[in-house]
Amino acid sequence: MADRDSRAGTRYYDPAILDYVEKVHAAHDAGLESAFTSPDRDKMPAIQVGKSEGRLLELLIRMVGARRAVEVGTLAGYSAIRIARALPADGRLWTIEVMSEHAEVARRNIAAAGLANKVEVVLGDAMAVLPDLEKHGPFDAVFIDADKERYDQYGRWAARALRPGGLLVGDNAFLFGNLLQDTPAGQAMRRFHEEAAAAFDSVCVPTPDGLLVGLKR
Repeated sequence: MADRDSRAGTRYYDPAILDYVEKVHAAHDAGLESAFTSPDRDKMPAIQVGKSEGRLLELLIRMVGARRAVEVGTLAGYSAIRIARALPADGRLWTIEVMSEHAEVARRNIAAAGLANKVEVVLGDAMAVLPDLEKHGPFDAVFIDADKERYDQYGRWAARALRPGGLLVGDNAFLFGNLLQDTPAGQAMRRFHEEAAAAFDSVCVPTPDGLLVGLKR
């Protein structure tokens, strides 16, 4: 029997199922759990990727054989830890955070996870920092999870800075349900989708708030 179209309102999961599959496929060790719960302890917004999305990001990074990666939007360092764990011993992640207090929390969590040698937390506005990072490229993977009004600009940078076959991942691609709204953020996010589709072999995975995944042509 074919699955019914979930867009019609049918859902095949509930919170108990999500809890189960997270425990089976995306369980946390101490380093991940500390970073994931850090926003509550450190008075930060709890807006990092979910556990399953974090695990998916880690697997995608590993699948493309990434050695050099860039993350736009560090927060407490949870996704940075996921990315760094997927890199080889000589791999490197540059993760950009605009708020100094968040950067300090992230550095602490990344160090506690034993990954300080792989990750550089770069403090500053992403559009000012990214051009300077290009000397380390071309990159194998770029993960975007930052201010939504500039996703189109971050996507263009990724299209230039990634190697052919490089991985682009963008979180919150549904824009919290506002993707089709005629707002600056909605317009920027739609440009991000459309330009990614033009430059990458891409798909938007229907996670709770959408995860755009693409491989550079």
